[in-house]
Amino acid sequence: MSSALETLRRDFGGDIIEPGGAEYESASRSLLASGSPACVLRPISVGDVRAGVGFAAGAGLVLSVRGGGHGFPGFGTNDDGVVIDLCKLANVEVIDKERHLVRIGGGATWGQVAAALAPHGLAISSGDTKSVGVGGLTLTGGIGWKVRKYGLALDNVVAAEVVTADGEVVRASAEENPELFWAIRGGGGNFGIVTAFEFVAHPTTDVFYGKIAFPASEAATVLQGWADYLRAAPDELTSIASFANPFAGGPEAPVEIYVTFDGDDPEFAARAIDPIRRLGTVIDDDVALKPYADTLVDGATPPPGIQLLTRSAFVDKESVPEVLRILAEAGASEGSPFIAVRSVGGAVSLIPDDATAYAHRQAELMFVTTTAGPKPVVEAARPALEALWGRLAPHVNGAYANFLASATEEDVAAIYPTETYERLAAVKRRYDPGNLFARNHNVRPQ
Repeated sequence: MSSALETLRRDFGGDIIEPGGAEYESASRSLLASGSPACVLRPISVGDVRAGVGFAAGAGLVLSVRGGGHGFPGFGTNDDGVVIDLCKLANVEVIDKERHLVRIGGGATWGQVAAALAPHGLAISSGDTKSVGVGGLTLTGGIGWKVRKYGLALDNVVAAEVVTADGEVVRASAEENPELFWAIRGGGGNFGIVTAFEFVAHPTTDVFYGKIAFPASEAATVLQGWADYLRAAPDELTSIASFANPFAGGPEAPVEIYVTFDGDDPEFAARAIDPIRRLGTVIDDDVALKPYADTLVDGATPPPGIQLLTRSAFVDKESVPEVLRILAEAGASEGSPFIAVRSVGGAVSLIPDDATAYAHRQAELMFVTTTAGPKPVVEAARPALEALWGRLAPHVNGAYANFLASATEEDVAAIYPTETYERLAAVKRRYDPGNLFARNHNVRPQ
């Protein structure tokens, strides 16, 4: 390996961070996981990425690719392997003003993107956290604050520059390498390193954003009314319901309905949002007009020793009442996980199911349970959590890869139904037959 590393130093223009170096302690960990890689590479060019891939493959080392580093399973680091950290490939450039075409480096974060596009009056429906990476979020979905109007983040991708396992640089689009283009929109990092995305952004105004809170005692009626209303609500309205927040009282925590109305007309916004205000006893309401970039929040870094156990699933229309009933009951009990329910539908459901590798387009809701604490606390909570998911199992389907703390075969099967998985495996065999890119919810090439 030492000779290979010397060769890499000649070919690599970015930073090579090794154990004992000044930056190693911070560079070796991702946001939610610690590791001890043999080296961390921070490329400054596509050529550097090619060199890093060649080095990892040639040395037979485990390879992790890091964007924002927010992945719950800790894919962005490893032990004794190579980490390619894309943080310096973060340019955001409007390349076609008339088409609103934007080129974004694979290591950019959504906060950087929102800030760069704001002076142009443009936006991309992304996630809800500034420090989340464009790559990780986009490659597996992207359920953001404009999802019902503009779809998933991956629905707005029109091309990508990808470094494959053999070190080649290929362009993936509807016209060039179309199967790879299909696969990277939902198939995660299984097929290579995306060094740049081309998105079609949309013109944006300020938006109405904030939360409307109700007493915990009204959770069942508020949640059911909220879900019913969203079926008829304009697509400009996107919403998330959260409750049982352990940092705000657990079972006594308010039910918080977060809303974003994509527009700056106060009358239209009021007509869209007021039906939510009428769902129960409003105890807080801070909805206000603000720049779209301000809807993205700063990501919190858990203190050392804190684990996050996160699990997600989708809910189709016919199962919504029962799932919300079960979740409301769970949220009212001591030791409940933190629960967040996201509205989907709208533009997401208008795209054909097989148009991308994202396989859950007909779901009305996606929900997440999160248990946090030191390892003994999390382990003590597992039996009750498993019991809750056992109750939910007959009524839910699939899983959203961006909100999963594990990467078991069962998780992969939930993310990718059989037909989707088999098509992804065929693409994997073509572009990564040796499974170099395995630190993900892995699709195997066999």
